Amino acid sequence: MGPPISALPAPADAAPASAPGPAAPRRRRRLPVVLAAVLLLVLASVGVVITRPGPVAGWLGDDAGSGPNAVGVTPEPAPSDVLGGPDSNAPVPTPDGVRAVLDPLVGVAALGDRVNVSVADVITGQTLFAKGADDGTVPASVTKLATAVTVLAARGPGYRIPTRAVAGAKAGEVVIIGGGDPTLAINKKGYYPGAARLDDLAAQVRTALGGTPPTSVTVDGSVYSGPVYGPGWDDDIPTGGSGGAVTALMTDGARTDPGVEHGSAPRFAEPDLAAGKAFARLLGVPTDSVKRGAAPPQAAAGASPAPGTELGVVQSPPLIRLVDVMISESDNLVAEALARQVALARGQPASFDGGAAAMDAEVAELGLPADEISVSDGSGLSRLNRISPSLLTDLIRLAASPDHPDLAGVFGGLPVGGWSGTLNERYRTAAGTAAGAGSVRAKTGTLTGVHSVAGLVTTADGRLLTFAVLTDKVPGDRDTAQPALDRIAAALAGCGCG
Repeated sequence: MGPPISALPAPADAAPASAPGPAAPRRRRRLPVVLAAVLLLVLASVGVVITRPGPVAGWLGDDAGSGPNAVGVTPEPAPSDVLGGPDSNAPVPTPDGVRAVLDPLVGVAALGDRVNVSVADVITGQTLFAKGADDGTVPASVTKLATAVTVLAARGPGYRIPTRAVAGAKAGEVVIIGGGDPTLAINKKGYYPGAARLDDLAAQVRTALGGTPPTSVTVDGSVYSGPVYGPGWDDDIPTGGSGGAVTALMTDGARTDPGVEHGSAPRFAEPDLAAGKAFARLLGVPTDSVKRGAAPPQAAAGASPAPGTELGVVQSPPLIRLVDVMISESDNLVAEALARQVALARGQPASFDGGAAAMDAEVAELGLPADEISVSDGSGLSRLNRISPSLLTDLIRLAASPDHPDLAGVFGGLPVGGWSGTLNERYRTAAGTAAGAGSVRAKTGTLTGVHSVAGLVTTADGRLLTFAVLTDKVPGDRDTAQPALDRIAAALAGCGCG
């Protein structure tokens, strides 16, 4: 996952020009947020401390008593901090100072005439800048921050998604039941590291069947319902490589080739049947026998194994890792799977509508203004989605709260300016953005005419701020819009704004 955050390049010292601004922003309800050691915990997913005893070890299923220390090996030194907590003594930027820096940047033509912004101090919750902050705006992939927080709240960071195989109604029939794990691999060459594997499941099935040869494979994806493509998706999304059919059984995020590099890739039109055929090949069953169907109920008696008898099960990586993948790679199919886990946890149908309703309910249960979020999917591909910038900064501050340690996993995969993920090539060469390199950690979003970013930024004085900038009427393309967005976050990184 790359070097620890402590190895990131230091931010530049350049500060943008300032200008006077309008009246002070509307004051929002404060959350009881104090960010300290929590951010050390959330970056565990980079591999620095995930095997240590403690909450993260528990989420990942690690047993502190079974490691090297249990057999007398000298313990390693405690890991160094990968991201120090905020300096509570650092001066807090003033609303007037922030306005003077940001007003000239949020009004540039490259961002269009609808630029909605929220900036707040993480420790105090004080609103420092608000422009259309409470207005619902098309968020694009920034939606994934809401998906991450709600699934961690609903399921918990240690939850794993099962893929099961049971005996079918006919002798030799094997039913594979998709639980919604989008990272399931066929074998060790899968796309997602640490994924559950069909070859492991097939081995369990052969053992459970004993001498009975499997004869057919049935695919049960009935845990999902409704359309496989989201409402409000652009026409080219199903075939453009960034999205695809959302089914409860798929391998490698429905990629036809798990060996492709990160980013867009061809996807199976029917991921569930493609996965079923891969499973059939592993069992030595003709692929033309694969069909969709339902698993039979558990039979009390009859043939051995009785219909419905579990023949094997494999588990996805824990949700904290799936959230990390979703955010760091902006993985749309992982996002849709996680939204459906929110639905299942709340007793809603595992569909686009059910996931949206469950996310809305989870936001309300967390004490946030649910009237400022209305989504139609979990990935942000839908142009029907609306989220306010202030709700995003509230979500980020809530996830940073020690009162909600289970939500801290949202931070581990956040791209770092000039360093990783979707920000890898940004904050490097565009004029006025250098201060954001290594100081901005944020989720980005892009659709045609829509550009957004939300996350964390450390000021030149060491103050940690949360920010969200959403634009959904951009007249040009990303080559002009993204640098304009980056200058806003870089301005916060480069100033004291006192």
